[in-house]
Amino acid sequence: MPDFHGQLRATGRVAILVSQYNERVTGRLLEGARACCAAAGVPEAEVDVVWLPGAFELGGAASAVAQTGRYSAIVALGCVVRGETAHFDFVAGEAARGISEVAVRHGLPVAFGVLTTETMDQALARAGGDAGNKGYEAAEAALRTADALRQLRGT
Repeated sequence: MPDFHGQLRATGRVAILVSQYNERVTGRLLEGARACCAAAGVPEAEVDVVWLPGAFELGGAASAVAQTGRYSAIVALGCVVRGETAHFDFVAGEAARGISEVAVRHGLPVAFGVLTTETMDQALARAGGDAGNKGYEAAEAALRTADALRQLRGT
């Protein structure tokens, strides 16, 4: 049986879903995701960005985007910083569940680029700071997975 190894290359239209909450962080994640798409050769005109109120809404929006059938990959970007209440656990958990569910249901790469950190400093470090840019990494995961699936499906 052959090995299918996804390359960082364009495989079609990409949707990037971005939470407006903590936009100071998510805007940087978006810059990273766009840079990755450009590095992969995805034309700027084939990258659609959808802004959403928060990370909780990413799963529902990803489902709607997947249902259009227009995208080869979806990148979901958000930032949830732990606070003094259990809100963090609910938002982060439901964002992860919703995004994962869309990927499985639609057989479509949906990358989880949602930072779940203890502090804003940790989030900023992961959004283009000392810890790299997790938006770039999420886009790379989505594009490589899309390419591997394209190979597997023989298209």
